[in-house]
Amino acid sequence: MGDLKFSRLFLVVTFLVFLGVCRVSVAASAVQQKKNTYIVHVAKSQMPASFDDHTRWYDSSLKSVSESAEMLYTYNNAIHGFATRLTAQEAKSLQDQPGILYVLPEVKYELHTTRTPSFLGLQQSANLFPESDSEGDVIVAVLDTGVWPESKSFDDTGMGPVPASWKGACETGTNFTSNHCNKKLIGARYFSTGYEATLGPIDVTKESKSPRDDDGHGTHTSTTAAGAIVGGASLFGYASGSARGMAYRARVAVYKVCWIGGCFSSDILAAIDRAIEDSVNVLSLSLGGGTADYYRDSVAIGAFSAMEKGIFVSCSAGNAGPSAYTLSNLAPWITTVGAGTLDRDFPAYVSLGNGKNFSGVSLYKGDSLPAKLLPFVYAGNASNSTNGNLCMTGTLIPEKVKGKIVLCDRGINPRVQKGAVVKGAGGAGMVLANTAANGEELVADAHLLPASTVGQKSGDAIRDYVLSDANPTATILFEGTKVGIEPSPVVAAFSSRGPNAITPEILKPDLIAPGVNIIAGWTGAVGPTGLAEDPRRVEFNIISGTSMSCPHVSGLAAFVKGAHPDWSPAAIRSALMTTAYTAYKNGGEKLIDVSTGKASTPYDHGAGHVDPVAALNPGLVYDLTTDDYLNFLCALNYTSLQIQGVARRNYSCDADKTYSIGDFNYPSFSVSLQTQVIGGGGGSRSGGGSKSVVKYTRTLTNVGEGSGGSTYKVSISTTSPAVKITVEPDTLTFTKAYEKKSYTVTFSATSMPSNTNEFGRIEWSDGKHVVGSPVVISWI
Repeated sequence: MGDLKFSRLFLVVTFLVFLGVCRVSVAASAVQQKKNTYIVHVAKSQMPASFDDHTRWYDSSLKSVSESAEMLYTYNNAIHGFATRLTAQEAKSLQDQPGILYVLPEVKYELHTTRTPSFLGLQQSANLFPESDSEGDVIVAVLDTGVWPESKSFDDTGMGPVPASWKGACETGTNFTSNHCNKKLIGARYFSTGYEATLGPIDVTKESKSPRDDDGHGTHTSTTAAGAIVGGASLFGYASGSARGMAYRARVAVYKVCWIGGCFSSDILAAIDRAIEDSVNVLSLSLGGGTADYYRDSVAIGAFSAMEKGIFVSCSAGNAGPSAYTLSNLAPWITTVGAGTLDRDFPAYVSLGNGKNFSGVSLYKGDSLPAKLLPFVYAGNASNSTNGNLCMTGTLIPEKVKGKIVLCDRGINPRVQKGAVVKGAGGAGMVLANTAANGEELVADAHLLPASTVGQKSGDAIRDYVLSDANPTATILFEGTKVGIEPSPVVAAFSSRGPNAITPEILKPDLIAPGVNIIAGWTGAVGPTGLAEDPRRVEFNIISGTSMSCPHVSGLAAFVKGAHPDWSPAAIRSALMTTAYTAYKNGGEKLIDVSTGKASTPYDHGAGHVDPVAALNPGLVYDLTTDDYLNFLCALNYTSLQIQGVARRNYSCDADKTYSIGDFNYPSFSVSLQTQVIGGGGGSRSGGGSKSVVKYTRTLTNVGEGSGGSTYKVSISTTSPAVKITVEPDTLTFTKAYEKKSYTVTFSATSMPSNTNEFGRIEWSDGKHVVGSPVVISWI
């Protein structure tokens, strides 16, 4: 009988195990059969003779691994290849097909979300720079969330005919027709195929399947870069004045690649591909998707193709600061832009019942608080949630906040959403306190209720008061707009920082530009907070991020391109970098990093803060050609396959040639020195008196006004006497325009502790121009 029970038990267990194995097998099979989007890079030159068209070859290769797969896009300019949906096994099989270079999974990118012209000195342009038709020939392409064409910033009054070089179009779609384009907004396209392949059809009740911007980000970036002059611009009376783009006479072409669910690399690559074909002059991308080797980075690959066509590419550095190694868009053919502040602020003072006042910022406009102190409560004490202090949706107890001002801590959810949560729970106002992650950085918001954001130190003091006082009270006083704030600029805490995680020898970011509390055009589809519960509609909005600093540089590149139509993208970037400033003009102190309160370094600000007036006449530039970039890839020890993935051509590095990143003609210096051990082993990096020596070579091109002679002398500075920098020759004489002269820099130092960085600067000057380059020395 016992044996029978055992046998039955054994059969039951066996059956259950069998079911479990089946379920695991089915699950594994489901994973294997799941399709994802892949971008397929093809060696176009290897097309078999049996095909007369590369598209047919692509389709044949695809059908050999999947009868049901279809091409989402074919690419002809940014890369050679196509995008498609495949299972993991099908992708692996396709990779093995002849002529296929890489089959790379799609990457999701995220957005890196007036007084600026005056702050940058562009109000002088009427006096310093004559009106030029050539700026009107420059076309700035913005890849973003689309465009609100009704914005006054796209008024084309007084503009001449659309440039003859333009080959683009104004596409129709939901709430958008070709009539929405004009001589200012000359093109508008949208790219959603990759997005829809992953997330399903676009819900046109929530966003327009067209170039129309229902988010606001794209309208803000495009009008920052090249919006027309609009008088009387403001947000609820804040930052009132004339709003204008950096290159207000340039043309705008918009390529919508970002949707509610994000920005997908297949769509971004298709937009770059089309923008190249449309003959744009500047590409502006305020988005990022982490870091990857250049031959696996869709934006880097597309940007390389654009660079070859003479297109300047500007990208945001990212909003992941102040931590190190947080940069996006690191390729040396991309200009990577960090963010700084303006000399403008929007003060809103928090007044406490103990008589103390604290300075904050706000863009609130609406009913004022009662003319008395109100009850004050800490959100963490008005919630049953462990993270109630953050004022997240559904965490506040209405009975504990009704009619009171609520202190919320910054973090996790959007700042404006915290205000909406407080308002929804019946709160009368909000004080938003920075934590250690944000320090003293103050970013103003158009809150839905009376609110002020304060720095960490003020927030800590206010929190101490509200937690210790038996009957805490407070109010908020709004002071409007203040200008002339000093010091300014300071490096924004959110601005992503170096070192360069892919190629440490290339210093990134390249430079910083205004990115905090920037006013520009906005969509009519949502309010200034972007929240669904915000019923307000505005023509201009004030927002912050490297998303805002990037189009500043994109527009300034167009500004320089208009003055110097024959300059290469590298020459334009060099002009912007070598004329950037790293010290305040009124006292010579170094630019401040708001996250530390101390002097910023090249890892924070790159070459410095952009100075467009100086960039128009830099004197000398560090130029680069496509061959220089190919040699750079060789210096990285890229294989022929990897180079072909970036450059779309068969290219083999010369085995008899020595390639050096140190000879790459970049306008900045990032040097790794290896310390040596003297007097014994043990692997120590700090042997006394040891030295290492590295030599870099650079070439300068004379672009100074006129063709007469000019002599430049070098000056060198470092933060440590232990680091020695010498330049040979120390004088360069130019006798004609576009003449080139080379020099060699030798970096040497006694050994230093591991992970120590030293900073310096190399400047060439003829008494009229100063051509500056930042120096970073790191130890390995």
